[in-house]
Amino acid sequence: MFERALTAKSRRSYFVSRLASCLVSALLVYSLPAKADCFDDAGAYQSVNPYVLRAIAWYESKGNPTAVHRNSNGSVDVGELQINSVHFPELATWGITPSALMDRCINIYVAAWRLKTKMAKYGNTWEAIGAYHSETPQHRDKYARAIQQILTSWGQVTSR
Repeated sequence: MFERALTAKSRRSYFVSRLASCLVSALLVYSLPAKADCFDDAGAYQSVNPYVLRAIAWYESKGNPTAVHRNSNGSVDVGELQINSVHFPELATWGITPSALMDRCINIYVAAWRLKTKMAKYGNTWEAIGAYHSETPQHRDKYARAIQQILTSWGQVTSR
């Protein structure tokens, strides 16, 4: 009788641990595609590489959609891809408020649009990626190298 109770207890413990594993796996499966979709969808919409957008997000905020940074020049960077307040007036014409940039998908779409405007100016180049951050050559080139290093570490590009 004692053996049977122990076996039932072991089975119950095994069942609970398997159920917990399945629930954790399901949560991961259902949360990851939603995160990926904004990058993929915004990249497709603006014809920019979604991995470049992901690398910018990682560099700018480590993927924090509520990140806010006050710059020494008085401007503010908002959201996961750190949209600078210099863009707020233009974004307002499209109905996008600074607080809306805390929505990660809106932030990603705005970043994709900004990157696309730089690509229209510089082509599909590292210069365009660097210009997402700054048009000043020294800052632009440093930023492009940082994004390239991230992409290289992810296996998305080879060193230039």
